[in-house]
Amino acid sequence: MEPKRRGLMLVLSSPSGAGKTTLARRLLDAEPGVEMSVSCTTRKKRNGEVEGRDYHFIDRETFAGMRDRGEFLEWAVVFDNYYGTPRKPVEVALAAGRDVLFDVDWQGAQSLRDDSPDDVVTVFILPPSGKALQHRLTERAQDAPDVVAARMRGASNEIQHWGEYDYVVINHDIDQALAAVRAILAAERLRCTRLTGLKDFVQNLLAEL
Repeated sequence: MEPKRRGLMLVLSSPSGAGKTTLARRLLDAEPGVEMSVSCTTRKKRNGEVEGRDYHFIDRETFAGMRDRGEFLEWAVVFDNYYGTPRKPVEVALAAGRDVLFDVDWQGAQSLRDDSPDDVVTVFILPPSGKALQHRLTERAQDAPDVVAARMRGASNEIQHWGEYDYVVINHDIDQALAAVRAILAAERLRCTRLTGLKDFVQNLLAEL
């Protein structure tokens, strides 16, 4: 009987508009063994977003209570809104051998790594150029011009944290970027430290030789 595998936490980060949300959705479609971590947020719901699928939309008082009770794996403030990852669903998934995908910024990635260093794999998604990033933010048409300008200013700070990540993928093309992330996931699933019972498996194998 082959050893079971503990799930991993795959973290995708990028400046807003670099394509990580699209990449995350494509990865979920391509990899049935991966589930999305649904964060809580205090920001307003955007057009097309669905409660419980994209985020759990809660007020600041509720968020503060969950934070104070230690119910978040990580939490951060981004553009004056609070974001946090509920702890329990992730811990249940990892123990069952399922992988959990995170769409968080560098602060969230750092907090997850500090909390669960053996379970976290981090990938930073870069845009191919500054012009491409601005074009994507403008074409998205979900934010006012002043918000787009603020996100462009924030992109510089976000990108400066690329060196803190395990892997970097430049999103020239979404299909190529997806292939790169899937390759990272495949390799990390085979890491010896995630194969529970591997030592016993090898000992039994040797006994049969």
